[in-house]
Amino acid sequence: QVQLVESGGGLVQPGGSLRLSCAASGTIFNIYTMRWYRQAPGKERELVASVFSDGSPNYVDSVKGRFTISRDNAKKSVYLQMNSLKAEDTAAYYCNANIKPFPGTQIVAYWGQGTQVTVSS
Repeated sequence: QVQLVESGGGLVQPGGSLRLSCAASGTIFNIYTMRWYRQAPGKERELVASVFSDGSPNYVDSVKGRFTISRDNAKKSVYLQMNSLKAEDTAAYYCNANIKPFPGTQIVAYWGQGTQVTVSS
């Protein structure tokens, strides 16, 4: 079974930084697009950033210039460096990855359990 495990959340003051990590484990043949989503209380889950197989990133407008997504294919991991954090960044952050467990099988979307980020003074 494939698992995604996030780490790195916590409480930070406005203007501060956090780095989220997400590692995939289990039977994995290939990992395609990796993403970070977030969900604030009472709001829908929102796509924050994506990184494609070639490493090229994409961001939602609200985090451009502040967040950086990256991946380490050897470690089967994706990261989200979050700088200049604002109160509105407070949310549970979820890792998502499109993974092919075995050759010839379909690509499946897997989710992590989430990690809480709270930006508050």
